[in-house]
Amino acid sequence: MKRLLYILVFALWYLLSLLPLRVLYLLSDLLYPLVYYVVRYRRKVARANLAQAFPEKSEAERRAIERAHYRFFCDYIVEMIKQFSISEKQMKRRMEFRGLDEAARELAESDYDFAFVYLGHYGNWEWITTLGSCVPQGIYAAQIYHPLANQHFENLFLRLRGRFGAESIKMKQTLRRILQLRREGKKTFVGFISDQLPKWGSIHYFVPFLGKDTAVFTGAEQIGAKVRTMFFYGEMERPSRGRYVCTLHRMDVSEAPDNEFPYT
Repeated sequence: MKRLLYILVFALWYLLSLLPLRVLYLLSDLLYPLVYYVVRYRRKVARANLAQAFPEKSEAERRAIERAHYRFFCDYIVEMIKQFSISEKQMKRRMEFRGLDEAARELAESDYDFAFVYLGHYGNWEWITTLGSCVPQGIYAAQIYHPLANQHFENLFLRLRGRFGAESIKMKQTLRRILQLRREGKKTFVGFISDQLPKWGSIHYFVPFLGKDTAVFTGAEQIGAKVRTMFFYGEMERPSRGRYVCTLHRMDVSEAPDNEFPYT
């Protein structure tokens, strides 16, 4: 039954992905009131988080942010579906990386083995996986991910995230795979989604974030200490609907606070 569901979902998503993006955005506009007003998907959580993060804003201002979030969430769903069939040429028009050529040149010409890129669940994080088709020849690309419980849907998302040449590395295999890439002599960009909650045994450091002390991942720094690594922050912007810009900012440890996790 799970395999049958996988086949049906893949067939439906792929057929939908063949529609022009402007048509998919019309579907997003229809999906928004269903998600926000009918299903009310995680609305209590979103409302509580906004109240804690922005106590200085009025109720009306927070509601406006809330509605904008859900409108974008629906856009994200149809954009993710479009990724199943979008061409590389069209994707490069819609997902722009700034500073990538300079970062790749420095990686290639230096004694660094890796460039670790910190990212968050902001903008379209699935489209970031297209970096694999944008890095110069001779540079490898990968991203760390958390596996899904359902193997069939795991395969579905691996197919999606690997369409443009980037390798998906399971979180628990990160260090082993990175050391293997170093032994193979592959200069590699590695993307880390760094804004989720670490498991209890992996909590080592807190930072103030949106009104509360927040546990952050430290694995990228711990692994970076074992290999020659440059660190970057990927700043995501959405200039218009269906277009994203990711600007790579080099992170300089000399400007960071004096602690054992200077890149947090």
